Amino acid sequence: MHYATIKWTDIANGEGVRISLFVSGCTHRCKNCFNEIAWDFSYGEPFGEEIQEQIIKELGSGYIAGLSLLGGEPLEPQNQAALYPFVKRVRETYPNKTIWCYTGFVLDEKNGVLREQHKNTERTKDLISLFDVLVDGPYIEELKDIRLKFRGSSNQRVIDVQKTLQSGECVLYLE
Repeated sequence: MHYATIKWTDIANGEGVRISLFVSGCTHRCKNCFNEIAWDFSYGEPFGEEIQEQIIKELGSGYIAGLSLLGGEPLEPQNQAALYPFVKRVRETYPNKTIWCYTGFVLDEKNGVLREQHKNTERTKDLISLFDVLVDGPYIEELKDIRLKFRGSSNQRVIDVQKTLQSGECVLYLE
C-alpha cells in the first residue's frame, strides 16, 4: 500500500486534533473529489514500517485525540490488508484514542461489512470493528452541503461503529 500524505495535526477530519493518514488508491472516481491525485494506487510513498512507527509514536502526544483514515479509499480491498494490522496495533497501543475512517463504500450495519460485497475481504469485518466512527457513502457533488459536519454531501452518514455493531442497526454519531 502507498499513502498520499499525512497531516500530523488535523482538525477537519474528526473530533479534536488528529493524525490523518491519506492512503492511495480509489476506484470511486467521485465528481469533484477533493483528493483526485490519490486515486492512483501507486501515488505517494510506500506505507512501510518506518512511517508506521512514526505515526504510532506521534499518536502518543497528549493533545492528539486519535487517528483518521482517508484517501484515496482506505477500504479498497488492497488497502485493507495493510491497514488491518496497523489499525489493530493503534487500537491496542492507544485504547483511549479514537479511530475515524472515511469511505465511499456503504456499511451493511446488520453484518458489519460493506454493502458492496465484491469489496469485502477476510479482513473487512475485523478492520471495521476497530473503528469508533465511520463516515460512509460516496461524495455526490449534487448533494454537497457545506453546513454538514465531517462530511461533504448529505447522503454520507457519520456512524457510531461500536453501537451499530452491537445493535445491528445504524446508530449515527452525528445527525
